[in-house]
Amino acid sequence: MNDPTSATPGADLSTTVGRLQDLRNRLAETLAPAGENAVAAVHDADRLTARERVDALLDEGSFVEIDALARHRATSFNLDRSRPVTDGVVTGYGTVDGRQVCVFSQDATVFDGTVGETHGEKLIKVMGLAERAGVPLVGIHDSTGARIKEGVVSLGTAAKLYRLRSRLSGVVPQISVIAGPTAGTEAHQPVLADIVVAVEGAHLYLTDPELTRSVLGEEVSADELGGVEVLASNGTSHLTAATDDAALSLVKDVLAQLPSNNRALTPPTEPVAPDTDALDALIPDSPAAGYDMLDALAGVVDPDSLLELSADHAGNVLTAFARIEGRGVGVVASQPLVLAGALDAAAAAKAARFVRMCDAFNIPLVFAVDSPGFMPGAEEERNGLLRRSAPLFSAVADASVGVLTVVVRKAFGSSYIAMGAKNMGADLVLAWPSAQISHADAANTVTAVHADTLAKAARKRKDVDALRVQLTEEIEDSLITPYAAASRGYVDAVIAPSETRARLADGLALLERKVVPAPVRKHDNLPL
Repeated sequence: MNDPTSATPGADLSTTVGRLQDLRNRLAETLAPAGENAVAAVHDADRLTARERVDALLDEGSFVEIDALARHRATSFNLDRSRPVTDGVVTGYGTVDGRQVCVFSQDATVFDGTVGETHGEKLIKVMGLAERAGVPLVGIHDSTGARIKEGVVSLGTAAKLYRLRSRLSGVVPQISVIAGPTAGTEAHQPVLADIVVAVEGAHLYLTDPELTRSVLGEEVSADELGGVEVLASNGTSHLTAATDDAALSLVKDVLAQLPSNNRALTPPTEPVAPDTDALDALIPDSPAAGYDMLDALAGVVDPDSLLELSADHAGNVLTAFARIEGRGVGVVASQPLVLAGALDAAAAAKAARFVRMCDAFNIPLVFAVDSPGFMPGAEEERNGLLRRSAPLFSAVADASVGVLTVVVRKAFGSSYIAMGAKNMGADLVLAWPSAQISHADAANTVTAVHADTLAKAARKRKDVDALRVQLTEEIEDSLITPYAAASRGYVDAVIAPSETRARLADGLALLERKVVPAPVRKHDNLPL
């Protein structure tokens, strides 16, 4: 049906009954705007339709659709010959676990989900509704880009969407699901969200394989350009799911960890206590031995509450939502099993983005530190280590939420500062007895501060190796212990590992209504 002004088949518009039948006919058309064969093809590919994705996300019976009967108005290139209802996107609002959200789901059976003027107007309307209502926005993306046949109008619509996405950033949580091929001017839109979930078999890239081949002569597949493995490894996506249903289940998990907007708090849950005693035996005696930081976190956060983001990108730092005594927290933790927990440019950027998100949405931060410093080397420096790591310092320094730091083992040099140091604004800094806080480890400190002593011993033909061991032990026992830092107030308390959860819970309760006056400025100008 292309003419929305004419009656639908079998409806007599001269009667009330006929008008109601006409409405039912029109709404029935929205269930399969491209026809039942198109729906069957989606199911044959083991995918959900755009409408089924919305139903899978929202509580049963809660979806309220808006603009279901919208049709495009374009006439160029004979577009007026096909004017399917919905114009390729389902929009509206409903509830997830009883909490209101706004949602849109692009329909690839209608013009490949491309965004034209009407499609874009529907997205703009639901985004604006999310902003005014102060509720999260979930976008399910399945679009090959702008509707080129509509010309510059579709390009202008994309610009409006980018601007509105930026306006919503830090105001309401935005979650994107990459559920199908998403490319061209639609590729940037989902990445402007806070969290990106990618479904296996879907793709996200700016230029498709055909255009890449024609412009560069490069033979590359869609998977190589923007498959889920690429998106996860380069940090574009935060979570990956095998199916549409699994992806939407992850979205529900993420929403449960977030407040509705930047003026609200994450809803608390019933606290569940983990086994904390195991923490006292977790850290190896040798500072060179590794352990899994996830094991440490398991003894601190509520069981089954940890939701790690970007696990396949920059694994030397962990970023995760979790709960402590039912309170939502954002965790930034060193991972000693990867690069010994050293920070590099990618890890710093990953942590900075997460810190900013948590601060925007009133989620207190918990740092768990075991890092020997920033990664040295010419490659890191050439890749812009200083510029790319600077935002982490800025994000931590600017954080207005409660910041609680636990120094688990190594906290050396600039990474000590970046990972929630006291003088960076941390409200509470705890240290385990295994903590080492200094410019460098004992061996390198000896080289720096006792170079003359060692050189003198060498000239006198003394046992330099034995002297080095002696000096290293002295440094370990005096300079880099947590008690040295505690004596100057850089550590608030040295505690047994098994006490960590209780101490953090007390600190979170204290800082729940923390207030930090912001300086008067438009925004900072630090490297992005």
